[in-house]
Amino acid sequence: MLHQELSLKLQQKLSPQQILRIKLLEVPELEMEERILREVDENPALELGEDPENNEKEQSIEEEAEELQEDFKDLEDYLSDDDDDFYSNREYDKNTPARKETFYGTSVLSLHDFLMQQLNVQTLTENEKIIGEYLIGNIDDDGYLRIPLETVADQISFQALKEVSADEMNSMLKVIQDFEPAGVAALNLKDCLLLQLYRKPKTVLVEQAIYLLEHYFNEFSQRHFDRILHKWGIKREQYDAIVGEILKLNPKPGNSWDEFSSETDKQVIPDFIVESIDGNLVLSLNEGTLPEIHVSSRYLKLLQDYNANPQKQNKETKNAAIFARQKVEAAYWFIEAIKQRQQTLLNTMQAILDYQREFFLSGNEKKIRPMILKDIANITSYDISTISRVSSSKYVQTAFGVFSLKYFFSESLQTDSGEEVSTIRVKNVLQEIIDNEDKNNPYTDDELEKLMQEKGYLVARRTISKYRSQLKIPVARLRVQ
Repeated sequence: MLHQELSLKLQQKLSPQQILRIKLLEVPELEMEERILREVDENPALELGEDPENNEKEQSIEEEAEELQEDFKDLEDYLSDDDDDFYSNREYDKNTPARKETFYGTSVLSLHDFLMQQLNVQTLTENEKIIGEYLIGNIDDDGYLRIPLETVADQISFQALKEVSADEMNSMLKVIQDFEPAGVAALNLKDCLLLQLYRKPKTVLVEQAIYLLEHYFNEFSQRHFDRILHKWGIKREQYDAIVGEILKLNPKPGNSWDEFSSETDKQVIPDFIVESIDGNLVLSLNEGTLPEIHVSSRYLKLLQDYNANPQKQNKETKNAAIFARQKVEAAYWFIEAIKQRQQTLLNTMQAILDYQREFFLSGNEKKIRPMILKDIANITSYDISTISRVSSSKYVQTAFGVFSLKYFFSESLQTDSGEEVSTIRVKNVLQEIIDNEDKNNPYTDDELEKLMQEKGYLVARRTISKYRSQLKIPVARLRVQ
């Protein structure tokens, strides 16, 4: 039976200003100049160069914006309802993907940008779009969604003020798992391999591979093939053929992007510069190429003239004032967003600098402390997603070379003495052992495990295999010279 009822609920949507700030945080130094010039080209109320009236007035951008808002209130009294709806409900283009890096004139999308492009062409509700964006934002560089869906739902509830159900989360996850590359957004290795097999033509071998992973994944991952043969009742030759089909799959679907990037010569311009002066670390933003911009005095004067005598203005003048209001407001938003971007970048980099002070003073990679996004988020009081955006595609120039900000983020590992060390340090030790091995008889992963433990690093064989893969070091039999 149909009935009517009144309900009150609190909802918050991202404003165009907030979306603009988020987008600018993701832009690296190399692309920031282009982004500013594009905004100047699109908004006639923005002009290049230093504000000619800057020396005569000491007002901040915030104070100017406040005064302008008062003018807007007067102007709005003379707007019709239709005009007000048209200009106040402008849509901000959220679908423009941020580019990862520029390779000598060629733009290459990151994995997240590629997934966002696929999300944007889907027919989705507003809620589904928000869920999709948060899910993609939590996919790691390997292409996995390792964070529980409940945690992502909590992020959406806290940041976007939207309550989402488990069914909605699972439904959108399945949508993203249908994206390219195959296997992306898997929750674990088993899901990743199955997602890829489900897309293959249903041959007998593929069907058997699916059956093996669905029913015997634990035995398969632990290489207990004898148990599988006994339980399943198949021959060893048949089992080897099935495993051969599985080995054709990509266990890390996100790696294809990283490998492409590493094989392409990058033109890197650092976003930060760290200098050591008399034992003190000095941080600065690299803004040498960024153009100065200011709000057009001509547009400001148009608004002031209108508000001085609004009753005597005709409809044409009123429409011009409405247009000027829209453009000047957007200009102030953009200038303020750039200022906030600079401050957020500096605050985040300063926190990283303080946390990794020993490394920045010495350049010794053994001095790098274990550090995750949450550590810097706690120091700066920013959200983890903000720290992630700042660290993405950003570089810092030091006396010891140029480093990606992501380089400084690593998990911790405990030594036999109880010391917490960075995984970067562990990888360096592993690399050193392999570099000095007998190339006619290279170490297996089991031998590497024992050697690492002799040096005090409690690393399991699986972890050795993982780090070796990340260092792009082949297995022992392929290292024989």
